[in-house]
Amino acid sequence: MTVAGVAFAHEGAGLAGGFASGFMHPILGWDHVAAMVAVGLWGAFLGRPAIFVLPIVFPMVMAVGGALGVAGVPIPAVETGIAASAVVLGAMVAIAARPSIWVAAVIVGAFAVFHGHAHGTELPQSANALSYSLGFVIATGLLHLLGIGFGLLVRWPMGKVAVQASGGIIALAGVGFLSGAL
Repeated sequence: MTVAGVAFAHEGAGLAGGFASGFMHPILGWDHVAAMVAVGLWGAFLGRPAIFVLPIVFPMVMAVGGALGVAGVPIPAVETGIAASAVVLGAMVAIAARPSIWVAAVIVGAFAVFHGHAHGTELPQSANALSYSLGFVIATGLLHLLGIGFGLLVRWPMGKVAVQASGGIIALAGVGFLSGAL
């Protein structure tokens, strides 16, 4: 009895209970952080209306992917899709890709499904799904804002170089995620 750990009466003690767990989940996963910051960077790089559209499309479609995950609908290669999102979205910034807004939104939305599905399937059983989802959508939005904030440096020549270099770093990190090196 002297070496026994503390017993909790509720399975959801600590972060497992909902909002905090959902909020921390995307922030603690480097693959998620890279892709979500890249969305903000790309939106800022593309300017209006993408600076608003892409960071709105991502969490909306991510919520759909999350619902699919909670419902147990299988999506193949989710982790590969998440890693590929960092490669593709980072590369879009690095090469200064300027597709039409709907093409950019489709690319962002397609990857958002994988991120959402991962969040939905990893939802702790004891968590309130709505509270957890609200947490991860807010954290996602904040990561997008971080990318947008840095991405606004594109207004200056050296800022554009810094933003594109950041996109390249994100793409390389995505390659690391794909290969298992990171």
